[in-house]
Amino acid sequence: MSNTTVSEQPEVLILGKDGSSFSSVIGDLKDRCRLTEVSSLSDAIKRMNSDHPPDYCLLSDPGTKLAQFFDSQSLLSQIPDAILQIDQQERIQWANRAAEKLLKLDLVDGATPKLFDSWSGAQIVGPDFCPINSVLARAKQAKTTVKIDDKTFFELTVSPIPGSSADGAKLLLATLRDISEEVLQQQKQDAVHQAGVDLGDLEREDLLDLSEYERIELLKSKLLHYTRELLEFDSVEIRVIDQETQDLNLLLDFGMDPTAAARVLRAEARGNGVTGFVAATGRSYLCEDTATDPLYLQGRAGAKSSLTVPLIRHEQVLGTFNVESPNPGAFSPSDMKFLELFCREVATALNHLDLLAVEQVTSVAENTKKMLCEVADPVDDILNDTSWIYEHFCSEDSEVRDRVKHVLARTQELRDLISQAGKCTDSNLAKSVLPSRTHPHLAGKRILVVDMDPEVRKNAHAILEQYEMTVNAVRTADEALRMVRTFSYHVVIADKTPPDMKGSEMFRALREIHEHLPIMLMTEFGYDSEHTLVKCREMGMRNVVYKPFVINQLIKYIEDAVTTRLP
Repeated sequence: MSNTTVSEQPEVLILGKDGSSFSSVIGDLKDRCRLTEVSSLSDAIKRMNSDHPPDYCLLSDPGTKLAQFFDSQSLLSQIPDAILQIDQQERIQWANRAAEKLLKLDLVDGATPKLFDSWSGAQIVGPDFCPINSVLARAKQAKTTVKIDDKTFFELTVSPIPGSSADGAKLLLATLRDISEEVLQQQKQDAVHQAGVDLGDLEREDLLDLSEYERIELLKSKLLHYTRELLEFDSVEIRVIDQETQDLNLLLDFGMDPTAAARVLRAEARGNGVTGFVAATGRSYLCEDTATDPLYLQGRAGAKSSLTVPLIRHEQVLGTFNVESPNPGAFSPSDMKFLELFCREVATALNHLDLLAVEQVTSVAENTKKMLCEVADPVDDILNDTSWIYEHFCSEDSEVRDRVKHVLARTQELRDLISQAGKCTDSNLAKSVLPSRTHPHLAGKRILVVDMDPEVRKNAHAILEQYEMTVNAVRTADEALRMVRTFSYHVVIADKTPPDMKGSEMFRALREIHEHLPIMLMTEFGYDSEHTLVKCREMGMRNVVYKPFVINQLIKYIEDAVTTRLP
């Protein structure tokens, strides 16, 4: 046995004792050296980093060089992510330079601080709130997010390491990667989505109670709030396209030059600045330097850069959203991405308001139509009774005659006044929403309908007034004759069997009042025992209207009557 004391013997670090080539070597060294056995590269690196490193290293693979250990250690130290070896009690056994800097570690003199004890203020925010326990329980990697402050976040990944420490504790590899930018961008994206939800957060009934001006003002106030608070832009201009004229109408501006806000722009790629280009092409435009950009027209006084994004809904460009800055290159691709996301929500809100306006216009039109149908019978009765008074009592007294004529005229206007009151103030919107039944030959024509059935009279009003015709309706032949004597009509549509005379006699009497007045008789399918239709055809009747009305046929017959000169 050697006379050298144990404390003076050199220490040999052995990695991979199980190698067959080790047996004879270890036997020779056992009495001459202090042997330290490790089973993993991490343990070897830790031992060589200690205050008293071994004198020699013995490797199981003869091809492995000692420099590889130091190269590995150096490589781990240079990785920007924080890398640590910890045990099952979270005690830090080894850390690379990034980890030492991040956690402000000092591992000299065998210090083994716990991971979260050394990381003041750190808070696990999930999804795994106990990653170390998860790895120990499942022997699988676990990931979670650690929050340092409102703007600093790290991804913590914990993985099991084969083997154990000298005291038998299980070892784990922990890495910390800075994900602050990713988290902040996701938070901003979520905030943009929430802003979009808020833009349309009012109840439908509440919005319908608001005027168009009030709805737009509400949207503008919300847009301004989120543009400044969420996106942090302090100069903004939003324009909306008039789909008919392609004009870019100003919806909102803040921090822009008044001259720029008053500028007339169109959705055209040339001659209308960046805004016109974006509106015409539907593509976002990042102007890095306003001094050299050929498309830029001054918006904000002293602006050095701008970002313009289209408002698009279902591939249709609804408008543009423009922001500007006094600094060159102030906007990044990330800013463009978030503004595009926000603009999707803005376009949805604009579309939502348009749909409400459409619903309001449609509702007003339907209510007006219903009201006109409800007043049709009373107005017709007033006209009929007044015409009777006019005919029987006004022949000699001129003052009474004038007053009755005034009542007749004002009564005639009543339905027109109801119709006008029910029209939307936005005539362009009404034209685009409501089905147009304007007919060049029928608008303004006066039609007299004669039938005892109230449903027939009501349907005549409902159908013909859609084509902007004026309809009067009476029940009997006598009333029809009096109305024709009092008023001028373009067409008379009468039931072939009035209650007070034969249909052919009514036809003849109407023609005696107005020789060329177009008259059509109405009938249901069935046998004509009086041969009324035949007799009336002989007197010049061209068309017969069948009940219930076939709308296209009815309109065609009226058009034929008012455009064809009778013999």
